[in-house]
Amino acid sequence: MSELRRDPIIGRWVIISTERAKRLLENKKEFEKTSDQSCPFCMGNENMTPREILAYRETAKPKDSDGWWLRVIPNKFPALKVEGTLNRQGEGMYDKMNGLGAHEVIVESPHHTKQIPDLPDKHVEDIIWAYRDRIMDLKRDIRLEYAMIFKNHGHSAGATLAHPHSQLIATPIVPKRVREEVNGSKDYFEYKERCVFCDIIKQETQFGQRIVSENEDFVALCPFASRFPFETWILPKLHDSDFEDIQKHEAVNLAVVLKDVLGRINRVLDNPSYNYVIHTAPLKESRLPYYHWHIEIIPKLSNVAGFEWGSGFYINPTPPEEAAKFLREI
Repeated sequence: MSELRRDPIIGRWVIISTERAKRLLENKKEFEKTSDQSCPFCMGNENMTPREILAYRETAKPKDSDGWWLRVIPNKFPALKVEGTLNRQGEGMYDKMNGLGAHEVIVESPHHTKQIPDLPDKHVEDIIWAYRDRIMDLKRDIRLEYAMIFKNHGHSAGATLAHPHSQLIATPIVPKRVREEVNGSKDYFEYKERCVFCDIIKQETQFGQRIVSENEDFVALCPFASRFPFETWILPKLHDSDFEDIQKHEAVNLAVVLKDVLGRINRVLDNPSYNYVIHTAPLKESRLPYYHWHIEIIPKLSNVAGFEWGSGFYINPTPPEEAAKFLREI
């Protein structure tokens, strides 16, 4: 079983996962597969995956059969597993616990090459509902503290299979990066009595130079202090700290803006690898007045090198104003 180990200097937790090592050995070879017959995520190959957790399919079709347009399955090589107990313990000065959590794969489409910009709006909306359904289910497990939805698109972004999919990892602790973001938002709120994300939305929509796209419920922008070239955030205009609170009209409009932004990134940057992550409040800290859920999209155009690792500073060669202009005008 995997372990969670705590860095005693800065309090960061690390997952030590021998299961993932097996996946790394297959990584490059698996990503190059293009055959429907050999890809475990393609329609008809349901027996090549663990048993599904959730699926949207034709009503007459049985579980783990064909006829689906979206499936959620346990990761075959999980970083964390839902079975067992935490068993927190010390090892001299060090702290560790069992690698308890959840690691799931959202297979976004039965089509091997159709990415989110290629899908109908309603299909993208169903992907959003699957994200929401899985967070709501895992929220019932009192052992879990955080659920992160993320997508790795392209080999250089960490994808091990080319078939369109995203992932969910739920952890028994709130990740350090998440806690820093929540606490930073809280500090701003305590000083100004306003949500920092709501202020960002207000200022950016007023001046417009970093706006990429927007509709009734969402705005997409390149953030003022972008760490990476063409980094883009999607934020709901109405304040809410919890992604799983998303309403019907919001899911409809999020599908539209997500497709639009990813399509613009593909056209401007010639279909780059990218990551996106849904930033949402910790599972046990709902309805926060100072935090605002959002999606961060990071095209993989530059590498994090020695200075960035050593200092925590990022060097971005593309001003967000220029990136937004390119994306907005394409």
